[in-house]
Amino acid sequence: MTGKRRYLLVDGMAILFRAYFATSFTGKIRRTSSGIPVNGVHGFVRYFVDAIQTYQPTHVICCWDMGSTTFRTEQFGDYKGNRPQAPEDLIPQFDLVKEVVESFDVPNIGLEGYEADDCMGTLAVKLGQEHEVVIVTGDHDMLQLVADKVHVAIMKKGIGNYQLYTPQFLLDERGLTPAQVIDVKGLMGDSADNYPGVKGIGEKTAYKLIQQFTSIEGLLGNLDQVSPTIRKKIESDLDMLHLSRKLATIHCEAPLDELDDAHCAWCINRDKINQKFTELEFGSLVKLVDQLEPIEV
Repeated sequence: MTGKRRYLLVDGMAILFRAYFATSFTGKIRRTSSGIPVNGVHGFVRYFVDAIQTYQPTHVICCWDMGSTTFRTEQFGDYKGNRPQAPEDLIPQFDLVKEVVESFDVPNIGLEGYEADDCMGTLAVKLGQEHEVVIVTGDHDMLQLVADKVHVAIMKKGIGNYQLYTPQFLLDERGLTPAQVIDVKGLMGDSADNYPGVKGIGEKTAYKLIQQFTSIEGLLGNLDQVSPTIRKKIESDLDMLHLSRKLATIHCEAPLDELDDAHCAWCINRDKINQKFTELEFGSLVKLVDQLEPIEV
């Protein structure tokens, strides 16, 4: 792969939460000898290292949410309003995990007013014009970013278990193009993000309508071809349909600072990593990192 770039975009918050809840359900939280909770960070490292081993990137970038207030909460006050507060033991790990990422000489990217999704979308669109991009996440909303050179690796249960989405695989599995992923969400809404879509239209109907009419515009232009019941639901909820589609759309023009290519070139400073691992008492993870070998560009 000499001379060829492959960027790994890591959905930091999604992986940290996954790592935290994968271990905290037992009620036993891993802590340092001084009592600092580190179970989420410890699990994050295992996922992070596995993704690097699996996809062999030349460049790595980790993206983060920067708070609960974004341009979407301005558009719809209840956006993600149903989400509980982060567990108390997870809160101190938000900063710790970024320190660990920095110890790998990987940049942490986040932007006030935007979600990590928007940062990843902006980077994917820009970098995917010339280079291979793999996005590692557990968030199926990211499938709208799939393109010829941009693939989305959805994390499944267990470390090292991914489903890699290309445009063809997305079409084969779901009968959708990346753009249609947005339109389906506009119709059915998203309970996790707390926007309703069209009241009374669920996932099965949303898929059927978009597959039949190609897009929301195609559907609205042919409402005479759908059942009176569905037509009434859509006509009664047009404003929310358009708003839900807007909320579902990843913003791919976030005002990110230019990234120095050298800054996100994947390298490894074992002394720096070992120092951080010693501080967090992650001795068992040193062997994992010792197996990593950066790829020359």
